Amino acid sequence: MTHPYRIFGIEMSPYSVKVRSYFRYKGIPHRWIVRDADAQAEYAKYAKLPIVPLVVTPGGEGIQDSTPIIERIEAEHPTPSIHPPDPVSGFVSALLEEFGDEWGNKWMFHFRWARDVDQIASAGRIARGMMPAASDEQHAAMSAQIRERMVNRVFFVGSNEKTAPQIESSLREALGILDAHLATRPYLFGARPAFADLGLFAQLYEAWTDPTVGALVEGRARNVLDWVHRMLWPRAEGEFEPWSALEPTLLPLLQRSVGALFLPWTLANAAALAAGREEFSVALDGREWTQKPQKYHAKSLQALREKYARVADKSALDAVLERANCLAGLRP
Repeated sequence: MTHPYRIFGIEMSPYSVKVRSYFRYKGIPHRWIVRDADAQAEYAKYAKLPIVPLVVTPGGEGIQDSTPIIERIEAEHPTPSIHPPDPVSGFVSALLEEFGDEWGNKWMFHFRWARDVDQIASAGRIARGMMPAASDEQHAAMSAQIRERMVNRVFFVGSNEKTAPQIESSLREALGILDAHLATRPYLFGARPAFADLGLFAQLYEAWTDPTVGALVEGRARNVLDWVHRMLWPRAEGEFEPWSALEPTLLPLLQRSVGALFLPWTLANAAALAAGREEFSVALDGREWTQKPQKYHAKSLQALREKYARVADKSALDAVLERANCLAGLRP
């Protein structure tokens, strides 16, 4: 008997729920295993890095990092495809998946650990997941330890006194754009989920489970909330829409969130790493952003550029990317 895939993850990890949502959509048999103390020994047999998710294949191979996991499984299980066939939509979906993983994570991580109410709620949930049978005293001690550690790690996503206002305003603006776009369709690219849905929904789902963003989404972005719920168990309800139908409401997200913020940031981050700098500053939509460079993002930027290079006919795509101020950053 063939053993199904196993996904080691935690509910409060956006990358874990991203991969789980993908497996659910594809209808691939799998087991969801919470990475807690009871599962640690089995997890350690396959994990090369202490991160989630970890997917263990039926053949006993461990795979980590959500985007490579999905790309690997998609090559082996190509239908129903998560990639729109139109070259414009296909690449824009990949671009928004990357945006969700990287800039969307700034939203989630910053809001989760920026305010007392979110810190207390999140640390408590993490502690309960790690130690479900703990006494109240043990839970309180573990919560305090987690809170202190995570609050001191927000610099990893570039959150600081200078950047916090831009992180928060960019989420509010993106929610407004997405809410309008999702008013007339169940998923970002039409009637079935795409790669972009997976990357973006997971960060917003996690943020919604916390008090501050939860109130923001429920009060201002009901279409986004419906989409987040839909993406927990996604299904094909029809076909992908042509780019011409998507552009009026999706191009603003490319312009305001990707072209004005994410791509200038990731280019500056890559340049800082190449120059060996300890810190970098870049103007994002008229505001100065300063943080320590992050190595992983330079790698994912290169992967995104390689995806762009593989698009055979770039004429229509380049016109869209130019309007969104995204083209220059994707060329070598």
